Amino acid sequence: MMRHRLRWIGGAVAVVLVVVLAALPGAVGRQIGATVVDMRAGVDATAGLPDGLHVALCGSGSPLPDPTRAGPCSVVIAGRHLFMVDAGEGGARNMVLMRIPNARVEAVFLTHLHSDHIDGLPPAMLLRWTGANATRPLPVYGPAGTRRVVDGFNRAYAIDQGFRTAHHGPAIAPPSGAGGIGHDIALAPPGDWSPVTVFSGDGITVSAFRVDHGPVEPAIGYRFTYKGRSIVFSGDTSATPAIVRNARGADLLVHEALQPRLTAAMTRTLDRRDQPGLAKITRDILTYHATPEQVADEAQAAGVRHLVFSHVIPQLPSRLMYAAFLGDARRRFGGTITVGEDGMVFSLPAGTDGFEYRDWPVR
Repeated sequence: MMRHRLRWIGGAVAVVLVVVLAALPGAVGRQIGATVVDMRAGVDATAGLPDGLHVALCGSGSPLPDPTRAGPCSVVIAGRHLFMVDAGEGGARNMVLMRIPNARVEAVFLTHLHSDHIDGLPPAMLLRWTGANATRPLPVYGPAGTRRVVDGFNRAYAIDQGFRTAHHGPAIAPPSGAGGIGHDIALAPPGDWSPVTVFSGDGITVSAFRVDHGPVEPAIGYRFTYKGRSIVFSGDTSATPAIVRNARGADLLVHEALQPRLTAAMTRTLDRRDQPGLAKITRDILTYHATPEQVADEAQAAGVRHLVFSHVIPQLPSRLMYAAFLGDARRRFGGTITVGEDGMVFSLPAGTDGFEYRDWPVR
């Protein structure tokens, strides 16, 4: 009898709760909205990081549509400084969701000028401009052609920039700080994998080196060093001696990868569904990306400690696919391997050989 009464009382309470919520949907929605805003607006998640070198994945996807991954985008935090490597679509939005202030971005480093690595530049430039009330454009470094690309975005968004200054005022949106300013990096000659320094200051060094993403020429990898710690970004590349040379002894290598067996399954499906154009594209991309196994070999030869795969091809909507994507990579590399996901943060504290992992969810 008592159990029956308790069950009846519990059911009655649930009914009353549903009725109350139904009667006050606006109030409940406003409270939830206020809570979400309080959790995110104006919060700087990077403030709690230890001094050192950190990388946050704001986009780990590829040109292939993937609801779980934004386009290629990484944030590098070195002490008090914050940079972006590539600016794929959705990357700047993910930074907001991860509570990384776009206003703090000091420079963007592009690996190459494929559309999926640059199509997020306009929102990145806008959010940095208005968030920081910047009086100078955002510096954007990259291969030959970068200045032309950035100038094109500036022209395309000039009308929008005028609207924003007119609406918010020059104190919030100073006309002199809108958009970006492109810098073409002078690399070593083709076939020479030697690095060149593109940024140096406050203990931070950023070096750039050629990789092999032909016919995309040039394509660039980057190495960031700060207080004895180092992170290397491959950019898009096939297997190349540039990685072994420039990632030697690195704490962390963030590398793209394409799994041919999974991509071949996509090609067969496209052929069966009479999509010859798309099928040719999925065949062509095999020639200018590295496989997870090849990357593992290079990381092992370079003495890298941790390997993170980003810009993963094809889409990996479920972690159940990760083993198939990696293939034999874990057997070829003696360090730690992680399949990158949006929101992952990897930390290399200064003055140690430590490695820390965090997750700043984007959903």
